[in-house]
Amino acid sequence: MSQKFAALGINKALQKSLADLNITIPTDIQEKSIPVLLEEQKDFVGMARTGSGKTAAFGLAILQLIDTKIDHVQALILAPTRELGQQIGSNLESFATNLPDVSVAVTCGGIPIKPQIERLNQPAHIVVASPGRLIDLIQRKAINLSHVAYLILDEADEMMGALKEGLDEIVAILPKKRRTILFTATMPGTIKQLIQNYMSKHVSQVSANLETKGHQGIDHQFVVVEPIEKLDVLMHFLNSKLGQRGIIFCKTKAAVNKLARNLAIHKFSSGALHGSLSQGIRNRIMGQFREGHIDILVATDLAARGIDVKEISYVVNYHLPDVYETYIHRSGRTARAGAKGMSLTVIQKEELFEIADFEKELGIGFTRMAKADAKSLEENNTLLWAKKIFKTKPNHEFSADIKNKVHTIFHHLTKEELVEKALAHYLSQSKIAKDTSKKSKKKNPR
Repeated sequence: MSQKFAALGINKALQKSLADLNITIPTDIQEKSIPVLLEEQKDFVGMARTGSGKTAAFGLAILQLIDTKIDHVQALILAPTRELGQQIGSNLESFATNLPDVSVAVTCGGIPIKPQIERLNQPAHIVVASPGRLIDLIQRKAINLSHVAYLILDEADEMMGALKEGLDEIVAILPKKRRTILFTATMPGTIKQLIQNYMSKHVSQVSANLETKGHQGIDHQFVVVEPIEKLDVLMHFLNSKLGQRGIIFCKTKAAVNKLARNLAIHKFSSGALHGSLSQGIRNRIMGQFREGHIDILVATDLAARGIDVKEISYVVNYHLPDVYETYIHRSGRTARAGAKGMSLTVIQKEELFEIADFEKELGIGFTRMAKADAKSLEENNTLLWAKKIFKTKPNHEFSADIKNKVHTIFHHLTKEELVEKALAHYLSQSKIAKDTSKKSKKKNPR
């Protein structure tokens, strides 16, 4: 068992669980937070970048603080998304393997509420919830929060937008005498306001892994493109990363669907993730991504919270985020657990000035990636075309007669000759498509 976790005050049962999980060395935020959470009674604010081990920092402490003689809900953990909530619940259950008397319940939206109500009829010491589903349970009088001693807000900066109203409603019904624990990757003005509104005047605060707000170990790059070539440039980049896992961020659900559809057409191993998808579909896509069955996830910002996959090699900002803090969360999906990673931002000329603003605000440096030239893009598209043909499943609807006739036409060609002719046909069709597109733009100028 880990002496380092023992030195932080973690009990033997949790130490054994950590050893079974091959977790032996605490991260910076765990080292700084756990003793304070265990020994003090003050409200607490922990600042650390995404992927630095915040869940274990508060999770281990809360599990140890639970009084198993009391059957009421003692700790409420709020997460901005169902994925993050489920991830926290899963981690807590792993940590609590050797604490059989501690009970954890997860109540997040997107799945039927009835089983969750039935679960809450049984004792639960810790409840992990997304705000929307928790409010639904409160309105149905299906959960009793009158004995909550600990309120934990994870990724609190993500709850300051559309979720703020729901958060206010939840906090209003909790006991006034409680301990509020907040973890965040950034400290925008809304978080400072939240601290003033929800927390006492005496707050313990720790920071870790914040040498630069934009993370260590990440290579921040940008590429400038014309709108018409944006997809081609992206696909050229993705082809250079074949076999590696990455996440592409878009601003809207519609943009996620459109890009994911284009990548699927070109036979990239990809999936889409956004809030309008059913929980079953989201779980399936995330499962495929975690298990390596798909390499690329196209996602909105909020949907990507809770993605805890260590082997993400790169992140692509297909659209520049509106706020600086969002860039931190996006790029934080890569370079986790001490690994290296890359964050590529695809911009147009009129957005170039914004790169300097991001550098200044976040304390990071971007390098400009040379855009692939026209010849490279054309060659890449040709390879994608060949890959589409290779991955196309045979169509068995054609009659044997027509198949024989087609075979007769190609019968005397060698494989090399057939490839040459197929390439020539592709290039001629591609040229026709481009010429048609140019004529259309001349007739219908914007």
